[in-house]
Amino acid sequence: MQKQYGKKKFNPGRWSGKPYNFFGDYLASTHSCRVLKLPIDAGLSCPNRDGTLDTMGCVFCSEDGSASPATGGLKSITDQMINAKNTFRRSEKDTRFIAYFQAFTNTYGDPELLKKFYDEAVDFPGVTGLMIGTRPDCIDRKIVELINGYKRDGFELWIEIGMQTKHDRSLEFLNRGHTHKQTVEALNLINEYNIPVCVHVILGIPGETWHDMMKTAEEISSLPVAGVKIHHLHIIKGTPLEGIYHEKKFHLLSLKEYVSTVCDFIERLRPDIIIHRLSGDRMEDTLLLPRWGLHKGTVIQSIEDEFNRRCTFQGFLFTGEKE
Repeated sequence: MQKQYGKKKFNPGRWSGKPYNFFGDYLASTHSCRVLKLPIDAGLSCPNRDGTLDTMGCVFCSEDGSASPATGGLKSITDQMINAKNTFRRSEKDTRFIAYFQAFTNTYGDPELLKKFYDEAVDFPGVTGLMIGTRPDCIDRKIVELINGYKRDGFELWIEIGMQTKHDRSLEFLNRGHTHKQTVEALNLINEYNIPVCVHVILGIPGETWHDMMKTAEEISSLPVAGVKIHHLHIIKGTPLEGIYHEKKFHLLSLKEYVSTVCDFIERLRPDIIIHRLSGDRMEDTLLLPRWGLHKGTVIQSIEDEFNRRCTFQGFLFTGEKE
């Protein structure tokens, strides 16, 4: 019998006919309306930046901690959500929102302060979900119990974990400051509460072979994971990775290589896992390389075209066993 994680079980293309389970299609089908994420920067830090583990942070992370421009530098969570709502709203069509704590590490703080932030976000008009981005080493039972308190019928509750890869040597290169074992421990703890988890993965990390990346896909499929965000390694201006690239000139995946690799990766994922993202996404003025990442629509269409050419789909090579 196939395991179910976070009480979600789906089949590829169930909502749209795509060769993979896409988060946007899942939301539209589940909620029968448009659902948008409102990004939030709660002003929290990260143990990999404040000196607890390191001060440099992850080599790929920019000074804004992946914050969306929609936060607009505003301090109030409510003001950020209003700004994002006004930025993203394209019509008067019925729209609901997911409060998305995106920037830096959003379980890294006093639980009482975190609860205050989460409460303000879920009380925003039209919110139908809460998504919290964090690190595996910033998850403990007290935090998970706090988040579990927001669970209710029809409410999208997700925790995002920066897994990146299953290989510790790659985590060391990225200066993540945690091991894969810590990721597994965090996932298992969260799964005790049946809270869906979306893991972030980077393809194209220097030193990783095709086989290494496929092993990460197989590992994800064996773990209590309900969703995945797949990113290509890109270099953001002003990050430590920019300096490393100028020094070592390591290989970056071409669009053709990425499309082939991401299709191989998705073919090995459990069929029920929801794909939240298929490539990295940055503003043009902050992105150094590769520049093909600016054309998100082209990337997604190329991936779907490749699946159609292969006549395969998510889970096509999933066996339920790690090789």
